[in-house]
Amino acid sequence: MKTIGLLGGMSWESSIEYYRIINQSAKRRLGGLHSAQCLMYSVDFAEIEALQHAGDWDALTQAMIDAVRRLQHGGADFLVICTNTMHRMAGEIETATSMPLLHIADAAAAAITSQGLTRVGLLGTRFTMEGDFYRTRLEEQHNLQVLIPEEGSREIVHRIIYDELVKGEIKADSRRAYQQVIADLQAQGAQGVILGCTEIPLLIKQADVAIPIFDTTTIHAEAAVDWALAEG
Repeated sequence: MKTIGLLGGMSWESSIEYYRIINQSAKRRLGGLHSAQCLMYSVDFAEIEALQHAGDWDALTQAMIDAVRRLQHGGADFLVICTNTMHRMAGEIETATSMPLLHIADAAAAAITSQGLTRVGLLGTRFTMEGDFYRTRLEEQHNLQVLIPEEGSREIVHRIIYDELVKGEIKADSRRAYQQVIADLQAQGAQGVILGCTEIPLLIKQADVAIPIFDTTTIHAEAAVDWALAEG
């Protein structure tokens, strides 16, 4: 079994889910007392959030590279960044560390295309929804058409993530707001929706909406176990 390097703390509410899902998956696949062989480096999210909203992506990139090097020195065989937004600097991390990266958008795309879908909505932080690092990868490398909510809805989705979900606050009114955003995307032709922030699955479950959801936390964590158990 390879050692999974988990870069977490963004936020720790979802990093817990990664650790749980990865170990449950390893136990299910291997049986007995097996669990996953992994390392986690967890950052202080207050520092990360401040830099994100200040737009200081250069400082964030250096912080991520430093954290990944700690995992690399600890013996991790490959990297799992336990957040969608911070894949914005995935290329820089790969170049600086030469560490194999399991990209969350690639894992999500595999799950989407396995269901034969081609047109999906994307929810996430404003940085993920409005930036090109995530949508472009899905569109150019995986031939998916990606829809995002209109501006007012993007603000609602973003605010709930940072004001509530990263603090572990789950509110019925916020669930209803997300359900409306997803219904609007469905009306625009979305066949499914990517929960492109690792906290959103804490709020939205498949039973809450009428179209398939793609829980990037679970998808990414399960793919990490695939990589850890793969030969070679």
